[in-house]
Amino acid sequence: MQPEFSFYDHTVQKTLSYVKVDLERDVSLLHKWQQQPYVIPYWKLDISFEAYRKHLRTFLADQHQTLYLGLIDGVPMSYWEAYWVKGDVVEKCYDPHPKDQGIHLLIGEEFFLGKGYALPLLRAIVHFQFLSKGTEKVIAEPDIRNEKMIHVFEKCGFEKVKAIQLPDKTGMLMFCHRDTFERRWKDVFQTITTKRDL
Repeated sequence: MQPEFSFYDHTVQKTLSYVKVDLERDVSLLHKWQQQPYVIPYWKLDISFEAYRKHLRTFLADQHQTLYLGLIDGVPMSYWEAYWVKGDVVEKCYDPHPKDQGIHLLIGEEFFLGKGYALPLLRAIVHFQFLSKGTEKVIAEPDIRNEKMIHVFEKCGFEKVKAIQLPDKTGMLMFCHRDTFERRWKDVFQTITTKRDL
């Protein structure tokens, strides 16, 4: 799998890579992750394999988002949806800039839970999103019940804005501004090797 981009993060001494999702290659793995008890309450995709395959095909065809596998030292362990706010249901919840981006994520492999990887992974992909010219803000809208994930977003540089009602959940709208992010992680990114294959 050729990564779209990757970072060596010295804080965890791991290579963090992101590979675009491929339907045939990844559908079984992603379906398995959606059956995890700690994923089900927030993603609500504990559905049959064929139903999930149809869902994934539809999501891959959606031009306003890009789906990634997140890998640690080459091992697939997380799922990411990087999206443009324009064209997403959340655009109705605030006044977005045309270049605002958003992020969804889940840790699929239980082995990687509770080991401090969520923050470095989130930090890396937000850094990648800020490589897009004109993007000055990345947003998130985690389930308001998911206090652990909200805390990770805050540690990354996101700030709580307000609770919002979305079709599938009550979310906590959170903003991460480029200047805040770059100021917070300046020392980290000076020592991270960045690769992006365009």
